Amino acid sequence: MAERERLAAEPGDVVREVRVAAPPEVVYEFLVDPDKIVRWMGEAADVEPRVGGAVRMSIGRHVARGELVELERPRRVAFTWGWEGGGPVPPGSSTVVFDLAPDGDGTLVRLTHRDLPEEAREIHGHGWDRFLPQLAAAATRGE
Repeated sequence: MAERERLAAEPGDVVREVRVAAPPEVVYEFLVDPDKIVRWMGEAADVEPRVGGAVRMSIGRHVARGELVELERPRRVAFTWGWEGGGPVPPGSSTVVFDLAPDGDGTLVRLTHRDLPEEAREIHGHGWDRFLPQLAAAATRGE
């Protein structure tokens, strides 16, 4: 698939970008390492860092669950996403994609959250608006 096609957003996708003052190799680890994930999102994370591996994150009173569908170190991480306990976005029903591009001495992170029902897009957009700056801060601090 051409890079342009891979990065093209579809109507209804939630798309956000943030610049991180750290190289892609560092940012990538903050997307797949459970100990690093909780530095920017949630209180607990379990991730099996392999394609087909389980992803589970506790965020406040809610638990998101899915599986890793793409790992391309250090350029791309994608996993299915949804909420345990019912609602319009059940586990595995949407996909979160992080594309990492070198940007000088840092990284441009482009998040695309696909396949969300219309009624869930705004709240997920607000969530990513909250968490992506926290990712940037955590990854900038690194280890």
